Amino acid sequence: MGKMAAAFGELESDVVLVVGDRVEAFAAAAAAHISGRIVAHVHGGDRALGLVDDSLRHSITKLAHVHFPATMRSAQRIARLGEDRWRIHRVGSPGLDDLSEASPWEQITERFPSLRRRRYALLVLHPSDPEAGAQRLAAEMVLGAVESIGIDQTLIVHPNNDPGSDGIRACWQQAERAGGERRTFCLDLPRPLYLGLLRDAAFLIGNSSSGIIEAASFGTMAIDVGPRQSGRERGANVVGVALAAPAVRHVAAHVWNDGRPRRFRSRNIYGKPGAGRAIAEILSQIDIARHLRKLIAY
Repeated sequence: MGKMAAAFGELESDVVLVVGDRVEAFAAAAAAHISGRIVAHVHGGDRALGLVDDSLRHSITKLAHVHFPATMRSAQRIARLGEDRWRIHRVGSPGLDDLSEASPWEQITERFPSLRRRRYALLVLHPSDPEAGAQRLAAEMVLGAVESIGIDQTLIVHPNNDPGSDGIRACWQQAERAGGERRTFCLDLPRPLYLGLLRDAAFLIGNSSSGIIEAASFGTMAIDVGPRQSGRERGANVVGVALAAPAVRHVAAHVWNDGRPRRFRSRNIYGKPGAGRAIAEILSQIDIARHLRKLIAY
């Protein structure tokens, strides 16, 4: 926090824009607020039941002077937290702004020549518990469930660095050493390539927020496994399932539909492209002195 405050001073920043709910976003919001700068918060008001992200997100809301929620429910939740309604601007999710930059299928096959459109599962699993052993078992279970339904291939992306990620990473490393033509592993992916893979997958499985936010705009079904995204607002393309092998196999088989993957009519509760431009326009016109004078609104 101290180093961020020093950096803001060197940059002479008037506004510090933070996104989401991670600990580094909280640190930036705290440093900016204490040093007398406007804190603008994107994706406030969302929910992630039982996870530390939920506490961090709502803490950032109380530090923020201007709010950019993605949905109507999130905007209402921010108001119920005691924030002035004139500070709240529902703009949609900036994660949808670059969907047009998704790589075309021809570029995808240059990187992954064995993939066939709508014949592969995209598996993105992040830790929902800090215990690495439990997360390794969860990863083994999800991969086994996906492969049991007869899908052509599974493209597996390594997890983020949250506590417990070492267990998932160890599982993927062991599975990669074991080999197999039906598995492809990626440490990370450029965003346009990831978006293209998400667009053309048979389905996304795991617990990535991209299944809840971006996938709906492509019509891609998302199987949300376990508690990581519990309570988060979602569209009809998302099927939630408990972290249990029989349940995951059943849902995956239903979505795979004997090789005729189910699709969702593209409609996204998180809005449409344009959030970034709306945020920029609002921030360019705000009254800094007025926004800095903050009282709880109830």
